[in-house]
Amino acid sequence: MRIYLDHNATTPVDPAVADAVCRVVTHAFGNPSSAHAFGQQAKSIVDTARSQVAALLGGRPTDVVFTSGGTESDNLAIRGAAELLAARDRRHLITTGIEHEAVLHTVRSLERLGWRTTILGVDERGIVDPEALREALADDTGLVSVMHANNEIGTIQPIAELAALAHQRGALFHTDAVQTVGKIPVDVASLETDLLSLSGHKLNAPKGIGALWIKRGVRLGPQLTGGRHERGRRAGTENVPGCVGLGLACERAAAKLATEATRLADLRDRLEGGILARVSRTAVNGEPTTRVPNTTNISFDGVEAESLLIALDLDGVAVSTGSACSSGTLEPSHVLRAMGLSPHRAQNAIRFSLGAGNTAEEIDHVVGLLPAIVEKLRALTHAGTRTSA
Repeated sequence: MRIYLDHNATTPVDPAVADAVCRVVTHAFGNPSSAHAFGQQAKSIVDTARSQVAALLGGRPTDVVFTSGGTESDNLAIRGAAELLAARDRRHLITTGIEHEAVLHTVRSLERLGWRTTILGVDERGIVDPEALREALADDTGLVSVMHANNEIGTIQPIAELAALAHQRGALFHTDAVQTVGKIPVDVASLETDLLSLSGHKLNAPKGIGALWIKRGVRLGPQLTGGRHERGRRAGTENVPGCVGLGLACERAAAKLATEATRLADLRDRLEGGILARVSRTAVNGEPTTRVPNTTNISFDGVEAESLLIALDLDGVAVSTGSACSSGTLEPSHVLRAMGLSPHRAQNAIRFSLGAGNTAEEIDHVVGLLPAIVEKLRALTHAGTRTSA
């Protein structure tokens, strides 16, 4: 039995989505910019996908720009806004210490080019204090970027309140909603955001496709230049099969949003409760209530997270120690460090992220495996400590 509990890293492609993508690959190969029938067929397909994405967000189709994924969407939002804001002497950027690397590294890159940056801290739950943002905002603040929900702990931020504060000072607001779109209701009007990033492979669409929602009236400098694709905001021939996959995935996510969120929350709570009850010296990291329904991050005292990940994988269970984009580093999670957790607790943390295919039987199986695995690893760690002493 193999059990996949790493859906925040990527999700399996929905079979209906895979079928739709394959049909387009083989039967709708035209270039959407071409005027002949083959091209217009492809354009119609892309337009339909754009409408499906917009419907999930509660926005207008013309405000959706297709990209290659969340990282490009974040870069287009931040770099594209910065390019035009510089001309208005608004060269101050604000973000948080728990953002995805696609945001943090982009902000730091702009800092090296002369932008002033502020990295807001979070509390022990991983929540940004609106008052901290209020104090950081200045007359030259151009853009604030705060993720909707964190990829490692699932904590949801008070985006509407934060966006309102930014707007009061004349700044734009961007949110990376990669981990919320398709999991919880995401309405761009209610969030009051100007820019919102999403990624297809986080909601059962293929990799290599994403989107950036841009509020009407907000202008960005294109980061890929060339033709007039995507209304002049992102040059390059559209990934028609990817657009179809993302559009259909959004439509299917919208249809089952309420029921699937409840089901996943129940499974997550079953997993979390079982681990806390059966494995001693464990603790949940992050906000226990205001979080996406599929995610729990748990520290196992006395166990190196990498060792536990490998042991679980050998028993057929896939989990993560944090962001897949940080895989390979031995450094403790920057998210958990920003929350004030000790290096020891941060290095003992495992992320479990559930998805469409998971069942109660799988959860019970994982809960049944963990006590013996953790006990064995703790014994090995203790023995190694005695030997080195």
